[in-house]
Amino acid sequence: MPIQLLAFDTPNGRKISVALEEMGLPYAVQVVDITAGQQMAPDFLRISPNNKIPAIIDPNGPDGQPISVFESGAILVYLAEKSGLFLPRDVRGRTAVMEWLMFQMSSFGPMPGQVHHFIALASEEDRRYGLARFMAETRRLYGVMDRRLADHAFIAGELSIADFALLGWVWRHPRHQVDLQDFPHVQRWYQALMARPAVMRGFAVALRA
Repeated sequence: MPIQLLAFDTPNGRKISVALEEMGLPYAVQVVDITAGQQMAPDFLRISPNNKIPAIIDPNGPDGQPISVFESGAILVYLAEKSGLFLPRDVRGRTAVMEWLMFQMSSFGPMPGQVHHFIALASEEDRRYGLARFMAETRRLYGVMDRRLADHAFIAGELSIADFALLGWVWRHPRHQVDLQDFPHVQRWYQALMARPAVMRGFAVALRA
């Protein structure tokens, strides 16, 4: 039976569809329309206690029993361990992947997410301070990535779940009002990933009703 992906068309949802395609794991999508409040349904809450997408249900868990996983970073680690792909076994390589995965989860997600929030506000007065603060921090984070990618093909060395995590958010760079030409190493990395057939399939999956 395929893994069930409960998601919507957001950076965090796309992280998982891309990873599933890259790992070649069979899956089926259940769209959870967050614009309609479906993430607040009791059935979804039992799977994702924080009422956030994405979540997965794997009917073939590690003990042969179903398992559900919420939080996109935890899902990526679970899928990497299940598939044996994109998460090195050696401590040095695994540590690098986990560092950059945590960078995405703690910074390069929450900060651009604040840009998404403030840019959508109708009141210029309400928008001004938030956008100035969070756009500056978002650009700083792009710079952190750009320096890293200046001498690394992928963020942690080899292609990994950390790349998939970051890709979901860099995908939204137009909404961040970031021109990737300002960050040429990020641009090179982004274009290389987006040209991968499995990544294309991951972004083509319908995550809206």
